[in-house]
Amino acid sequence: MILQLKCKKSDNFTTLQSETEVLKAELATVHYCMLIKGTTIKVQKYDDELALTPKIEKVFQRFACGAAKFYTKDASDKSYSEHVEAGVLNLVAKLYPNIFLDLSNYCIKNMNFVNQKIFVFSREIQFYIAYLEYIKHFKRAELSFCYPHMSLRCKEVNSIKSFDLALADKLIAHNQPVICNDFYLKDRERVIVVSGPNQGGKTTFARTFGQLHYFGSLGCPVPGKEAQLFLFDNIYTHFEREENIQNLSGKLQDDLIRMHDILEHATKDSIIIINEILSSTTLKDAVAIGEKIMDSILQLDSLCIWVTFLDELASYNKKIVSMISTVLPEDPARRTYKIVRGPADGLAYAII
Repeated sequence: MILQLKCKKSDNFTTLQSETEVLKAELATVHYCMLIKGTTIKVQKYDDELALTPKIEKVFQRFACGAAKFYTKDASDKSYSEHVEAGVLNLVAKLYPNIFLDLSNYCIKNMNFVNQKIFVFSREIQFYIAYLEYIKHFKRAELSFCYPHMSLRCKEVNSIKSFDLALADKLIAHNQPVICNDFYLKDRERVIVVSGPNQGGKTTFARTFGQLHYFGSLGCPVPGKEAQLFLFDNIYTHFEREENIQNLSGKLQDDLIRMHDILEHATKDSIIIINEILSSTTLKDAVAIGEKIMDSILQLDSLCIWVTFLDELASYNKKIVSMISTVLPEDPARRTYKIVRGPADGLAYAII
């Protein structure tokens, strides 16, 4: 793959280039000679000393008795000569004070010269390359990645054979299979309500939805065989967390405050991910509050995925799609971790 970058000549770079060319031309005029005697080095400006070489060779030509021994020697790169080189350079700078003053001013002026766009690009390209390296071991496990089609307007999102990166990484490390899932929203559908038994992959499915959109928005390949995603402005998440005994507001109030903050900032271009909230109140109150929250989300027309035990929300509106985590029909205690479209079954699963 060949990348072609078209760079605009910014004022900063144009100025830097012109100053550099002028300084290089000045430095090209620096010529000097060294007279080495014992441990003493004398430095002086070059004054056509090499013009005497042909005359000297002509004088001594008459004494030539054969091929002369080659006495030239390459300068050593060892560190012990660095102080000598530095000393010579200091003497040369005294011979050409104006040129080396220009060089010093140039270095001071451009010491921290960094174009912000190039700096940002360098950081982003490092992340991108690291991400490509990271997903190689997923591909070795025969998991698919694709570059999604991203849209600013169309909210008919879909993905085939998608999976959660964090979970897949752990499963591959333990030689366990990774379960992939599909989803799609079409026409006016905006919300996916996921219900079903606990430990059935619902939360993982919600994370996957967010991961796909996040990495897709960065221009990265996403987990899945193919995908069409929405280019959002922000992703807002509300995942249940343990009640804080230091917080006197209580679990329910904390959930409502967090949801209120999300709905205050979300727009029609936002993605909202909600996972198992309103579990600290009665079923009747949870349904009533959940419907109010759902009304606000539908009014915003945001994309949303809501993992919940409230089956009533799955059929609350035509913009809502119901998906359920499945179990083996012959053994309901065993989860398949497949999330499929289907009406909420209203069943509770527990080990007795």
